Amino acid sequence: MAKEIALAEISGLVGTETGVSDWVVVDQARINDFAKATDDHQFIHVDPERAAVESPFGGTIAHGFLTLSLLSMLNYNCLPTIREQTMGINYGFDRVRFMSPVKAGSRIRGRFVLADARFRGAGMLMTTYDVTIEIENERKPALTATWITIVQFDPKDRPVDG
Repeated sequence: MAKEIALAEISGLVGTETGVSDWVVVDQARINDFAKATDDHQFIHVDPERAAVESPFGGTIAHGFLTLSLLSMLNYNCLPTIREQTMGINYGFDRVRFMSPVKAGSRIRGRFVLADARFRGAGMLMTTYDVTIEIENERKPALTATWITIVQFDPKDRPVDG
């Protein structure tokens, strides 16, 4: 369970690894559910027999966007909760690179480094994380990204030096 911190503590965390999530299994059922949700039924994702024979992966792999979408869950698993936060907003990505496929049945985890935190307006903090999704027992990560989020808070809670 991630700890709770005060909004005033965020600036002191810039440049540090702020969280490493638990391992999560990316099984075939999760991959199939994602295929249904996105209507992406390419055989390398949903047909284990064909993927074992026709793909270079030896079986099915997770969609890259499935792996990317798991960042939200991995984030909640390990990043500190900001006490004053009223809402979090996904602002987007500056860079996403899919480095290595996630084979069905693999375990992944997220590693988060707070690269930047800047107050924007009276009740908004923009945070930038350098994130890596690691695959258990693999040398190369599944993906790396620069992820930007917005923390909304009541303007009266803004730190005096922020």
